[in-house]
Amino acid sequence: MINKKIALSFLASLTMASQGFTEELTIERIFSSPALEGTAPKQLKISPDGQRVTFTQGKKDDYERYDLWEYHIPTKKVQLLFDADDLHTGNEVLSDEEKARRERLREYGSGIMFYEWSDDGKALLFPLAGDAYFYKIGDEKAKRLLNTPEFETDVRLSPKSNFISYIREQNLYVMEIATGKETQITHDGGDNIKNGMAEFVAQEEMDRMTGYWWSPDESKIAFTRVDMSPVNVITRSEIYADSIKMIQQRYPSAGTPNVEIKLAIHTLDGAKTDWVDLGKNKDIYLARGNWMQNSQHFTYQIQSRNQQDLQLISVDTQSGKQHTLLQELSDTWVNLHDDLHFLKSSEQFVWLSEKDGFKHIYLHNNDGTPVRQLTSGDWVVDEIAAIDEKQQIIYFTGRYDTPIEKHLYKVKFDGTGLARVSQRSGFHEINFSKDASVYVDDFSTVNTPPQVSLHDNQGEHLFWLKENAVDEKHPLHPYQDKWVYPEFGKFKTQDGVTLHYRMWKPTEIKGKHPVIVFVYGGPHAQIVTNSWYKQRGLLMQHWVNKGYIVFTVDNRGSNFRGKAFEEPIYKRMGEIEVQDQVAGVKFLHTLPYVDKQRIGIYGHSYGGYMALMSMFKAGDYFQAGVAGAPVTDWRLYDTHYTERYMGDPRIDGEAYENASVFPYAKNLKGKLLIYHGMADDNVLFKNSTKLYKHLQDLGMPFEVMDYPGKKHSIRGKQTGIHLYHTITNFFDRNLMPPQ
Repeated sequence: MINKKIALSFLASLTMASQGFTEELTIERIFSSPALEGTAPKQLKISPDGQRVTFTQGKKDDYERYDLWEYHIPTKKVQLLFDADDLHTGNEVLSDEEKARRERLREYGSGIMFYEWSDDGKALLFPLAGDAYFYKIGDEKAKRLLNTPEFETDVRLSPKSNFISYIREQNLYVMEIATGKETQITHDGGDNIKNGMAEFVAQEEMDRMTGYWWSPDESKIAFTRVDMSPVNVITRSEIYADSIKMIQQRYPSAGTPNVEIKLAIHTLDGAKTDWVDLGKNKDIYLARGNWMQNSQHFTYQIQSRNQQDLQLISVDTQSGKQHTLLQELSDTWVNLHDDLHFLKSSEQFVWLSEKDGFKHIYLHNNDGTPVRQLTSGDWVVDEIAAIDEKQQIIYFTGRYDTPIEKHLYKVKFDGTGLARVSQRSGFHEINFSKDASVYVDDFSTVNTPPQVSLHDNQGEHLFWLKENAVDEKHPLHPYQDKWVYPEFGKFKTQDGVTLHYRMWKPTEIKGKHPVIVFVYGGPHAQIVTNSWYKQRGLLMQHWVNKGYIVFTVDNRGSNFRGKAFEEPIYKRMGEIEVQDQVAGVKFLHTLPYVDKQRIGIYGHSYGGYMALMSMFKAGDYFQAGVAGAPVTDWRLYDTHYTERYMGDPRIDGEAYENASVFPYAKNLKGKLLIYHGMADDNVLFKNSTKLYKHLQDLGMPFEVMDYPGKKHSIRGKQTGIHLYHTITNFFDRNLMPPQ
């Protein structure tokens, strides 16, 4: 249970009034409260001075309307900083750009969704309903800085908190906080021109959500100018319950033109804008931007169209001279990351690279010359968590102990002293204070819903922020007698590759049981982890309580096993992944309690694609399949993601044909259900309708469940209940033996 003293007592009000502890975890119950899925506070951050932990929290009566809270560490007191309703009432009408940003961020709700600490830890900035509020710690109320009819996006504080910056109608603005003086930096934004903004593929595929960067001394802003006119316009439908919208969208499908991007450095004093020469080749990606600490050198990362060449380039903003600091090359693709850190105490930077086959930490001089590799071995670093320059220690998360758990480690600048800091087995999401003295640990296991605690940098537990113990008052407690602890294990494929699996088995094995294989299978993802799996994990508990075995294996192509484990999918999507899923089923066949004739497969997005390919290419192993929002033809998906793994369809057309589901659909043997959101702007609904027509032309029966107005995530409580019932009923009809 969450301690009421830290003002998260909403969980207590959601406690289920159960006298016994043998309740069925029904689908309706799964969606009854955030407590059941283990929802932790959102946007949890520790202040730069290490004195406060702030977070957004849904209201007691509206879990998707967020307020801003604070836990004061020295006094161990919690308080509501800002109730969103006190600052804004009525509907929040988001701009189209903001809707798109939130869809890309997978953030949904209203109220205070995002906020930012000042670098000195003395102030907070947060947007709300398209405007912006600034709060100095200790003041009675926040100062409203923006109050305009336009919807400002990407609102941020400058490094020294003298300014805020934002995008209004596709132009970049800054405002001096003390005076309220607003300065418009760009003037040609609108229609196809976007200034300071990240284009679609940058947001969706590169995890770059901004197009501008402040220099540390606030004297300059680097920004992008995106011209969308080269991108093809597609017409897609958004089908709602009572209307159909025809959307004209510039969508860069694989093999088609991308945006044209430019980079500028704007000097605030004198309002001077200088354009950076990005070279003659315009068919590139600008992947990242970072300033050196001296505020004179701006660095940017340029990625070739085929993503086999990544260059980190420094531009001297005084002379305009450029220098390539480092270059990463690959015969397949180079993965992007966010871990470039320029040090304040020396002319050096920290960089992550996979050049030895596994992502590790490297130290370079600011001119690019390598100093040393700090970590090494057949395991991967996730990301840098903090850098203590005084003690010359880097804290990072990684998979040194096991790829299925995420732990906090530390290593010295000289490469010695590698040690694990986190103590409990499981998954640790880490948020450090700026001085690297303390951190917040958002911890979970597959059986333990998220627990949030404060630790010193040695890993010592200081106190709970959210213990969330499953005691007699916790909403999950009534189900503990039927709670199934999954088994983790490994097996080898025929060619000797080790794969990790997770399997839930009924507590009472009675004869042979049907199996549901849950799959994702795509790159940059991993689902066999010792971590809380939210509502899907609860759905799996529901299934196993009904008598199913639930099995998942991370096939080759998935993440956190090193580059060589990822690369077999290159220009061969839907091949090695299916082979590895079949290897998982063959492993299941060796178990005496598995019914070989009653095995189904279910996945969403790439998992939907995998479910289709498994049903079409390995029908002897899967008797039923559910494909959610599947990609069916990779030519329909976007450039940056698809070409990274499949090449350019203008050159590699045969690879695209082999990786689409259509050549294999004629081999369908089992029962198939396809579902899709009818307003999906990521995996376009066209992917499914094209397959519907193809299967109909082949005279092959299948089932469909489409959701009006829903995007790729198929969100909504009642929709979720309906979807989970639909999937479960489908498997019950086609896999469960008759009673």
